[in-house]
Amino acid sequence: MVLRRRDWLNFVSEREWHNTVTEAAALQGWTVFWTQQSGPGKGKGAHSPPGEPDLRIIRPPRVIFAELKKQDGKATPEQEEALALLAQCPGVEAYLWRPGDWDDVERILR
Repeated sequence: MVLRRRDWLNFVSEREWHNTVTEAAALQGWTVFWTQQSGPGKGKGAHSPPGEPDLRIIRPPRVIFAELKKQDGKATPEQEEALALLAQCPGVEAYLWRPGDWDDVERILR
């Protein structure tokens, strides 16, 4: 059986995708920040507020906020709102990235 690209994209977990993006950014000289403990159930006060993007990626003069999802993952309304607000800020880039966006991610991080 041969998997086509669109088929294997569905097997990439959000954690694997997070690791891939952070490693690619680091290799391009970016500094990457993320919340170590996020999401409900990680302890009272230990998670970021709803909508907080997964990554803050910085390489002056650029600042990127990125929400990462599995290929079939959906952004919450709070995440969509946060990205829209960030996109309105001069000098800030805001993205929703899925594994299928890899070519764009590579281009943006160059």
